[in-house]
Amino acid sequence: GSHESMKLGIIPARGGSKRIPRKNIKPFCGKPMIAWSIEAALRSGCFDQVIVSTDDQEIAETARSHGALTPFARPQELADDHSSTAAVVRHAIEWLQHGGMHPKSVCCIYATAPFIVPDDISTSLALLEGQHCDYVLPVTSFAFPIQRALRLEGERLLRMMSPQFFST
Repeated sequence: GSHESMKLGIIPARGGSKRIPRKNIKPFCGKPMIAWSIEAALRSGCFDQVIVSTDDQEIAETARSHGALTPFARPQELADDHSSTAAVVRHAIEWLQHGGMHPKSVCCIYATAPFIVPDDISTSLALLEGQHCDYVLPVTSFAFPIQRALRLEGERLLRMMSPQFFST
């Protein structure tokens, strides 16, 4: 597509992780964890570019070997425990805009989402383009804890059960 209608897939994947070291590239069912997200993004056919934002050379190499682009190294100030996903996505968008590209739609896929399938992505894009909404996100049921649970209001509106935990 043209630079004006660019559709961007972005996968944030920093090197340091506290609980499971190197989790983004740890083997999971025969592939590095991040490969599942990259391959689903590529197979969905929804994106002009699938970019991995990382501060880590080994993650970058793994990402490239599975077909993603790593056009920049993520700045150190966006690679600690306290960097929000939004800040990392904003950085990628601003980096592209600097190069004259202007993503029309942006999809963030986590590096540790091995159950994502291409159909989830294309269905989400169809919703985003067909409905009057700013965001589409996947949700599923879970047993506990419910502090960050969402409830469906009407057919399409999500509200937090406990809004005070929004940014937790």
